[in-house]
Amino acid sequence: MTRSLKLMLLTAIVALAFALSLAAGKQWLPLDGEAARAIMIELRLPRALLGLALGAVLGLSGAVLQGYLRNPLADPAVVGVSSSAALGAVAAILYAGASSVILFAAAMTGAGGAMLLLVALTWRSASPVAFILAGTVLASLAGALTAFLISIAPDPYAIASVLDWMMGALTDRSLADAARAIPPMAVGAVLLLLTARSLDALTLGEDAARSLGVRLGRLQALVVLGTGLTVGAGVAVTGVVGFVGLVVPHLLRPVFGHRPSDLLLPSALGGAALLLVADSLCRLAPGASEVRLGVAMALIGAPFFLALLLRHRNRAWI
Repeated sequence: MTRSLKLMLLTAIVALAFALSLAAGKQWLPLDGEAARAIMIELRLPRALLGLALGAVLGLSGAVLQGYLRNPLADPAVVGVSSSAALGAVAAILYAGASSVILFAAAMTGAGGAMLLLVALTWRSASPVAFILAGTVLASLAGALTAFLISIAPDPYAIASVLDWMMGALTDRSLADAARAIPPMAVGAVLLLLTARSLDALTLGEDAARSLGVRLGRLQALVVLGTGLTVGAGVAVTGVVGFVGLVVPHLLRPVFGHRPSDLLLPSALGGAALLLVADSLCRLAPGASEVRLGVAMALIGAPFFLALLLRHRNRAWI
């Protein structure tokens, strides 16, 4: 099967997953009726759009980071942007109210601060090693500050809201939420796609990439800005949803090949399909309430991660 046919098949899977997201729930929607149309437009459509966009950018950013860091265990969490965006959102919920506009602005501020700190920590060295070390520092610091804010929070009800938000979900999101989040996601996705040829050259090593005309500082800037915009906007509107960027590239690499540029678009499509299906299954799970999307992805991703470790335990990745 040619690459074009594989992409067409993957696109068809995304379309089916999107349709499933519109129809699935505790109550399946009929194809007609005023009530069904209202529920679809006000509740299901924003959820499906955000699931499509978030899954796509998480899958894409995971493929880019694995190519840039040359580490198959890399995913967006390694950069520290998601933790920093979560820190901003938690501060907003605890001390500024849980308004969706304020929460989004605070989370994007946290993501922007993380991008600036990444640049400040790595601008003298375009090495992926420096990049991953700086990201690890940011993620640890943001996680510690988040825990500190929760521990000193004066309102126990706000703490419950924080914990609920941090589990990640697409529940009760509106078209306004989608309108705020999707544009920065789209801009970030374009920046990440621009790294394709440079990532291919980087597989030969940093010196070889420089000899081929790759500017490592520019590549790093594209990775930082692209990941910051995509992951920051996603966390700002849905909470923390993990493992998509880790799982999807591994699933698609045997199908589309190991060259980084060949994996970017398939990873975006695969991430969208995975998140849409996972969110639909969350709604279909038995019980009065829904399983949180972040919890569902952790239940999918953790066994996958363990299987990956067991499969490659005798290989040296780094």
